[in-house]
Amino acid sequence: MTGSNDAQELAQVQGHIQFRYQFSSALGLAWDSIRSHKLRSFLTLLGVIIGVASVILVGSAIDGLGLYAQESTAKAFGSESYLVAQVAGAGGMTRKEYQAKLQFNHPITLEHDRYLQTMNGETTMYSPYRQNVSDTKREGLILEETSILGVSADMVDIRDINVVDGRFFTPPEEMNGSPVAVIGDEVKTTLFPGNDSPLGLVFKIQGIEFTVVGIVEKLGSAFGRSQDNAAYIPITAYNRIYGAGQGMALFARPRKESGLNMQQSLDLTRVALRNRFHQKPGEADRFDFLTPDAIRGFIDSLLSIVAAVVIPVTLISLVVGGIVIMNIMLVSVTERTREIGIRKALGARRFDIMLQILIEAVIMSFAGGGIGVGIGALITVGLTAALGITLRVTWFYVLLSVMVSATVGIVSGWYPALKASKLDPIVALRAE
Repeated sequence: MTGSNDAQELAQVQGHIQFRYQFSSALGLAWDSIRSHKLRSFLTLLGVIIGVASVILVGSAIDGLGLYAQESTAKAFGSESYLVAQVAGAGGMTRKEYQAKLQFNHPITLEHDRYLQTMNGETTMYSPYRQNVSDTKREGLILEETSILGVSADMVDIRDINVVDGRFFTPPEEMNGSPVAVIGDEVKTTLFPGNDSPLGLVFKIQGIEFTVVGIVEKLGSAFGRSQDNAAYIPITAYNRIYGAGQGMALFARPRKESGLNMQQSLDLTRVALRNRFHQKPGEADRFDFLTPDAIRGFIDSLLSIVAAVVIPVTLISLVVGGIVIMNIMLVSVTERTREIGIRKALGARRFDIMLQILIEAVIMSFAGGGIGVGIGALITVGLTAALGITLRVTWFYVLLSVMVSATVGIVSGWYPALKASKLDPIVALRAE
């Protein structure tokens, strides 16, 4: 038995050594063939390179859009806040659905704000939110289409507003309707050029002078609109300028000391408003609400649809690259018919011939994939630096493109390899 086991082990070792030799020989022959036809090999790689680079770029753009959406949502919403309004959809709503909500839901008013403050004020912060667009002016300087935001003093905490100079307006200023404003960076640089700090200086909204009491950090744009061309004023001052209106939105957030999370605070708000509107159990809410998760979920669903459509289209270029590899390999097999005949006459097996041709195709495919990944990553970094847009290379799309390119190489090399392995050595030796 011992002798039999030793013989089996020896056979296994010899088999491993023989396979390594066959593989290294096939690898060397494939590499020599690629190096001897540099231009043809490069043109063969080009289709795979372009395809992989395209996948990397498209994937970076899709992931970058997702990251941009998260950052924009955080800028526009805050981290733990939510919105209550007559209609507060996250998008994807048809005109008919919007009109139905507008007719079914109650407008949210200052009366509802006061009611919620009375019912839940100890656990949740609430702030009215109204917005209008007006030109702001100061001493001959004009900034067009400034977002005028009427809010309460609690909005600074509800939406994580970072005041980098000065302060936010106070509850007494809100109660008295004081003409004070907290302005964005674009308002500061446009209306107060050359001033280190515009605190205490005035500018005009709808002809009424407002005193600057604070400057908000520079935010950039969110969803295509500048967040720095904005001015926060007390809701009471806002209503005096623009009128009470038919309704408004409410921003809300659980107080830190309450121990509630956003969902628990939202549940309390819903219960209070349903009681206020005398709704029966089982009836649909007569108001709408919106959370950051709902916005991100809607954006993620849109990006998923885009990815499902765009990525397969981009991968088609890799398939085209595979077809090019297959054609070149078929030409290569035809050119080397006599060489293959000599190898088979000297004892090369079908497996040896297949391995050489297949390795050659896989090398070109992997090389094209690696170069494509590098080029795609470099272009992504360059566009991010040059244009300031948000692009991000992720491992998922790198692995996807490399796996597809490897699969393309194997599939496109299999048929030429099989054809080469089946050549009759006598017929092959007769070939010119």
